[in-house]
Amino acid sequence: MDSSQFREAAQGAIEDIINYYDNIADRPVLPSIAPGYLHHLLPDGPPEESESWSKIRSDIDRVIMPGLTHWQSPKYMAFFPCNSSFPGMLGEMYSGAFNAAAFNWICSPAVTELETIVMDWVAQLLGLPECYLSKGEGGGIIQGTASEVVVTCVVAARERILRRKFAHLPEGEDKMDQMAEMRGKLVALGSEHAHSSTQKAAIIAGTRYRSVPAPRSTNFSVAAAALRRTIEECKAKGLEPFYFTATIGSTATCAVDDLSGIAELAKDYPDLWIHVDAAYAGSALVCPEYQHLCPPLATFDSFNFNLHKWLLVNFDCSAFFIKKRRDLIDTFSITPSYLRNQFTDSGLVTDYRDWQIPLGRRFRSLKVWFVLRTYGVNGLRTFIRKHIKLSEYFHGLVESREDLFGVITGPDFALTTFQVKPFIPSSTAAANEPDPRHEAYTNDFTHDAEARYLEDANKVTKEVCEKINSKGEFFLTGTVVCGVYVIRVVSATLNAEEKYLKLVFEELVKAAEEVRSLKSE
Repeated sequence: MDSSQFREAAQGAIEDIINYYDNIADRPVLPSIAPGYLHHLLPDGPPEESESWSKIRSDIDRVIMPGLTHWQSPKYMAFFPCNSSFPGMLGEMYSGAFNAAAFNWICSPAVTELETIVMDWVAQLLGLPECYLSKGEGGGIIQGTASEVVVTCVVAARERILRRKFAHLPEGEDKMDQMAEMRGKLVALGSEHAHSSTQKAAIIAGTRYRSVPAPRSTNFSVAAAALRRTIEECKAKGLEPFYFTATIGSTATCAVDDLSGIAELAKDYPDLWIHVDAAYAGSALVCPEYQHLCPPLATFDSFNFNLHKWLLVNFDCSAFFIKKRRDLIDTFSITPSYLRNQFTDSGLVTDYRDWQIPLGRRFRSLKVWFVLRTYGVNGLRTFIRKHIKLSEYFHGLVESREDLFGVITGPDFALTTFQVKPFIPSSTAAANEPDPRHEAYTNDFTHDAEARYLEDANKVTKEVCEKINSKGEFFLTGTVVCGVYVIRVVSATLNAEEKYLKLVFEELVKAAEEVRSLKSE
């Protein structure tokens, strides 16, 4: 493909993309294909001879479209959003053209320096404490996902506590043996509702993992007292907690841990690395009304959120801020001769390879720069506030049908979670006699009434969620928190509108009434 052929192909591709976005609401969100569908549409091996772009392009519709879940659809209300935008796409296009591995400054100075500047912009936009700015001991770096960030933090936290505990010993095999022995006693901690990445990171780092209770009584958030209790329980067993993931916006319910209380607790455990995972909800910090959450972050070691979730930067783009970059550099800096150069040796430049696990990295700051400049601060705030308002509207709809639904949490950061209430028939039994049709849900005759009610509610709620998704028109997520099965609805895509929330609510009402009707027979 030469430059003229590329021009023609690119123009056609752009028209396809525009048409896709203009008409995405008309497509069912979920595909209606069976696993392995693609195997039957493609040959067993690559073509021996080159194929024309027109033939390749036609296969987007024939082969790829039938197997896509349309995350950008306004009818996508599952998990969390993974928003894209046209300026973000343009950033990806230029990044793909420049195609720099950019593992150190000299590989492309603009890649490193733009990232440093843009990450400072983002930190200021969110109202983060100054300790996360590059002018001090900290700074920001773009990584792929929040999961990658958590692994980076856990490994750095492990090595930091080992350096501190054994700094008095001379280098040698004895020191290495003692460090290896202690690694087996290290424990990473996370909320019982924290993202699974913390537990996976502990596995990768070769340490133990313990969850911290976050019951419904604390709105599914970790209280400082619960964290302290877990730490002390570990220490009583001869274990050493070295890392904790605090959460702003947990995956299931968008719960926020007790940041102020945990900040006070941190003073008693200086070797405990506290990382704040705000993968989705962190984007809301662009709005001043959410920035009251920021002051405690000055006490913690690191913070991250995903611009690719709710802030219009195409996947992948996770903003990772560190209070003391030395904690990363001391862990990840290995400089063989082929990576040495006068600029790195001078200490006057940033080599982001020393802040992360991979060596190479992409020019992701370009798409962030494009989005920030295209939307501006006010545009991004308007975007977030629109979804907050939509979630309040949906929450009101759910509450309007108290006979069918029970709100569990929300609206928090544009997320509402709720249950479908099980069918409870009216009773014709005398007041002093048990009625088998309703006694499971009353405590007068049945000792396990609450447990039986929860079991039936969970079953009905799960069936309703699956019924909605089976049609493919909308996509919702169901999950379990503290034994309660809930349906999550978060409408935060670029094209989200009130009318789509009204439509999905009507489908939920219809499905709930149908499922409950069957249960009553």
